[in-house]
Amino acid sequence: MVEGSAATVRPSPRVAARQADARRRILEAARVVVAEQGFAAAQVAVVAQVAEVATGSIYRHFPSKASLFSEMLRVVCVRELEVVRAITAEPGRSAADRLTDAVATFVDRALRGEGLANAVIVEPMDPDVDQVRLEARADLAAAFAELITEGVAAGEFPRQDACIRGAAIVGAFLEGVVAPLADRTAPLDRDAISTEIADFARAGVGGGPGTRPPESER
Repeated sequence: MVEGSAATVRPSPRVAARQADARRRILEAARVVVAEQGFAAAQVAVVAQVAEVATGSIYRHFPSKASLFSEMLRVVCVRELEVVRAITAEPGRSAADRLTDAVATFVDRALRGEGLANAVIVEPMDPDVDQVRLEARADLAAAFAELITEGVAAGEFPRQDACIRGAAIVGAFLEGVVAPLADRTAPLDRDAISTEIADFARAGVGGGPGTRPPESER
């Protein structure tokens, strides 16, 4: 060993794979627990039970409860952003149609998530976790701003501030799912709700009327 340097002991491939699998199971368990109980009620011990690991092993991967739930939320938000970006980047389609489908798809997925979506959108969080939520909203707004900018350049949308409209779209569709998620008295009509919110977003950027076909015809 070179004097003054710190030796780094790297785990074997087998150990590294086992650690990665444990981390994955812990994050998935955290997602399940938050979906069922919300952030405030979720406990590390319950996450450990669901993940089938010792509570102490969770702290070997995450130094605190906040870091655990921050990373869980980050994984969830990155996945949703990737879905939105995949739609907004589809070639050969109008910006208005891509915007409509991206919003409708996000809303539909949020409604499918029910408890998790409600926790992520409206529940008070630890400041570290809330920072992840704010960053995720900013990333979504940026994705829609890029699409609006493209639509303006192509003459599909009137001139507008793409950043403000992108942020407004995100705020609108997040708020739009809050009431349906909170109303447990009737089954969710995901197709009707997602279409209504998507049409609202499309009209908000001057994309004309949006008439998405029923889910069975897509």
